[in-house]
Amino acid sequence: MAEPTTGRTTRIWRDGQFVAWDDATIHVMSHAVHYASSVFEGIRCYETPSGPAVFRVADHMRRLQDSCRIYRMPLKHDLETLMQAASDTVAANELRHCYLRPIVVRTGEQMGVYAADVPVETFIIAWNWGRYLGEDALKLGVDVCVSSWRRAAPDTLPGLAKASGNYLSSQLTKMEARLDRYTEGIMLDVAGHVSEGSGENLFVVRDGVIYTATLGASILSGITRDSVMVIARDLGYEVREGTIPREMLYIADEVFFSGTAAEITPIRSVDRIQVGEGKPGPVTRAIQEHYLGICSGELEDRFGWLTMVNDTVSIA
Repeated sequence: MAEPTTGRTTRIWRDGQFVAWDDATIHVMSHAVHYASSVFEGIRCYETPSGPAVFRVADHMRRLQDSCRIYRMPLKHDLETLMQAASDTVAANELRHCYLRPIVVRTGEQMGVYAADVPVETFIIAWNWGRYLGEDALKLGVDVCVSSWRRAAPDTLPGLAKASGNYLSSQLTKMEARLDRYTEGIMLDVAGHVSEGSGENLFVVRDGVIYTATLGASILSGITRDSVMVIARDLGYEVREGTIPREMLYIADEVFFSGTAAEITPIRSVDRIQVGEGKPGPVTRAIQEHYLGICSGELEDRFGWLTMVNDTVSIA
């Protein structure tokens, strides 16, 4: 398989067939363009000694199905088809590792919010993507701020759906953070409690106990978040899901992000207040080591999270 370069690849899966990258287009009148009516996933494929392996593809595709159900988007592909399509997309582009973006989009050429008889199309894109928060982020940690932008209240937008529209506030959070010379921003929920980053879940460590916000804090139910909790408990750490006050970020021993793109990224300061010793702490390092070890095939896949990619593409 070919060595990934940067950015775009060559073939995109579109409702059961592969099309050339430049041909995977939608019309400017598409419902998604005007009303953000699309849901998506982010999945990583890792290079392992046994070949490319997609991480927790069944869980990601199930969440994609859930997002479609929440937004009443008819998805015509079953779980097995979507899982196979993810592997096929890696193989069709001759990749050893990549980031996969399945996305379900309301297309068509119809004006109006009400999505009556609007076509729904499914794409899977392979993208060559390195470390989301920077090449040194996993080793050195990042500096973040608490954003002035908050996550949507539970009765406004459904946080459990990974919907494109949910990321409008994330864009504002990210831009605000970068303009103020931070790597990333942390968003609070409508009650002022810690929620998550613009595109990552968040964990706080204090006296050896790991804390993370509940699903009721308008967070995405992250696949990597769940992986962190499974690994942490397997290593003997106590993990508590609950309400996290903002000030806990300032007195934490360790804070870290989790996410498919961000993986396990340590946070070394919040609002210019140093976290712990200002470098990745032992709990973060232990979880990061085990997570990346499993993803890369260097450690045993004891939780059954890896799906190997077959070099033979099963569909045209």
